[in-house]
Amino acid sequence: MFNIEFLHVIREFEYKEVIKRLPARSSILEIGGGTGYQAKRLTEDGYSVKSIDIPNSNYIDQKEFPVMPYDGRNIPFPDASFDVVFSSNVLEHVGDLPYLQHEIKRVLKPGGKCMHLMPSSAWRFWTNLAHYIELIQRELPHMPRLVPNGMSRHALKDALSVLRLMIGTARHYAVVPRHGERGNAMTEVLSFSATYWKRVFRKSGFAIHEASPTGLFYTGHMVLGHEVSISKRQQLAKWLGSACIIYVVRPREGQ
Repeated sequence: MFNIEFLHVIREFEYKEVIKRLPARSSILEIGGGTGYQAKRLTEDGYSVKSIDIPNSNYIDQKEFPVMPYDGRNIPFPDASFDVVFSSNVLEHVGDLPYLQHEIKRVLKPGGKCMHLMPSSAWRFWTNLAHYIELIQRELPHMPRLVPNGMSRHALKDALSVLRLMIGTARHYAVVPRHGERGNAMTEVLSFSATYWKRVFRKSGFAIHEASPTGLFYTGHMVLGHEVSISKRQQLAKWLGSACIIYVVRPREGQ
């Protein structure tokens, strides 16, 4: 189940993969900054960073860095402002992606590049399964109370109340929700693939310089969380697939 501390452990691992690919002393725009954790880390390592996110971000009350609110469409900076545009698990949530890609090209300096971390098909597949594992995790603690502690009216009423609660939880988990803006949880297994996103980037006028797995396995439900170490998750990624792919792209000349 969701845990902000474990999320930061994951982001720290991914951050180390990102920083390997960043030119020293770059000016960076982060889109979809969330808590600002990665922007804070970049700043600590000497980069000049601006971070933006929509005003109703899920992390509005968990800020670790001054993330600037914006309208989700128009990047609030002048042309040719940044060496790098960076995002982590953001582009799949953008409704009008062609417009945002146009804005990204506008604020990049000549010769600048983009680095986007994106969830993979493996992440989507295993998150679909983990959805029902999380259902079991939520239901198990209630199961002992399904057996009435005696035949009193109070005991029977309590067991019936627990049964209703469990049925309501099961209904809530009946359908796996989609993660991004398009399709559903099943079609996202395809639309989160590297093949799909390479096509999207090329269509938007970007050249693909890299599309590499980050080498860490996890799901959107954080099953077992801290109980599975980062080193074990790296081993799992070799067999089950990496949760994220890092894309390095540059605008094509004249586009």
